[in-house]
Amino acid sequence: MMRFNTLITPPADWMSGGQTEHGAVLTSRIRLARNLRHHPFPGWAKRDERNAAFDLLRPAVEALPVMKDAFSQQLSDLNSVQKQVLVERHLASREHAARGDGSGIVIERRQTFSFMLNEEDHLRMQAIRPGLQLQAAFEALSALDTALESTLEFAFDPTLGYLTTCPTNLGTGLRASAMLHLPGLVLSDQIGPVLQAVGKIGLAVRGLYGEGTESLGNLYQISNQSTLGESEETIIRHLERVISQVAHHEQNAREKLLEDDPEMVSDKIGRAYGVLSHAHIIDSKEALNHLSLLRLGGSIGIFPADTEALCDTLLMDIQPAHLQHHASRKLSPEERDSLRAKIIRKRLQNHPSPATCPPSNDSHPPTGDLPSPDES
Repeated sequence: MMRFNTLITPPADWMSGGQTEHGAVLTSRIRLARNLRHHPFPGWAKRDERNAAFDLLRPAVEALPVMKDAFSQQLSDLNSVQKQVLVERHLASREHAARGDGSGIVIERRQTFSFMLNEEDHLRMQAIRPGLQLQAAFEALSALDTALESTLEFAFDPTLGYLTTCPTNLGTGLRASAMLHLPGLVLSDQIGPVLQAVGKIGLAVRGLYGEGTESLGNLYQISNQSTLGESEETIIRHLERVISQVAHHEQNAREKLLEDDPEMVSDKIGRAYGVLSHAHIIDSKEALNHLSLLRLGGSIGIFPADTEALCDTLLMDIQPAHLQHHASRKLSPEERDSLRAKIIRKRLQNHPSPATCPPSNDSHPPTGDLPSPDES
């Protein structure tokens, strides 16, 4: 089995996807919640019952062909920094990282698939892809779900569907989400109305690390809230359509900013580049906000196109736990701010200086309105 350092040393496949058809969409993620039949759910289970469920789940997941040479570990054998690194990489939830005995994680070597054992449910499995690829991620994860059902008996009701700890996951057990980078909508003060429209049609909008977290670096997660009464295909089709429309709104906002006030856009991106290139102390929030502007610069031609992939990797590498893992010790906030600035300066050392904003081509892609709540 793979060692922790071997797992996280290279960037995940989905972390450096670069430019995609929907440039504002960084990643797509599909998560399925499952529980074992005839076993108390984790929140109710006693220690020996949790261990019994774990002993059933772990070998079944490790036996999947895609999990050859995977990282597999009990959470009690990971230190606090290692657990937080997994949270920062979206491979484990914050709630799961807080657990110990009887809980574990199995992660595919490219970090495309992650299986949380004895989280809120017995099994939380997820697939992550770069860009807008919800359907592809679902199909890949669904195949693994089917394979597991040949060896594990999941709690399922013919009327209610898959039984889960939280009623909001009842039915399909599906949570589909995409991470979007929306600086154009933020800079043009359109982000509020767009996110309100998304909320009105039954979708959830969250920050960088999900429920209860703030948006940093103009990054937003959009996900489904309903899992009961609709098929997986319907949920994903609806979500993909809305996310695609939000991405088009973002593209329109960027082009309008370039048309109306290119000097302001160049100034903000240039200042962000200047701070990141020369700062010796920088906190996480400031760094993420400046990297957001650099990523925007890469998408509109102020920087080379590979700037987006560079920023996507940096967004992860400058997180607190990643910094501490890099340093091989726990760091004070002040030490993290210094190391963060050092890493960014080094990565930008040979990066070209920003050009001026290219002229707008005045060709805004069609967006369409966000669908109303009653549209399928």
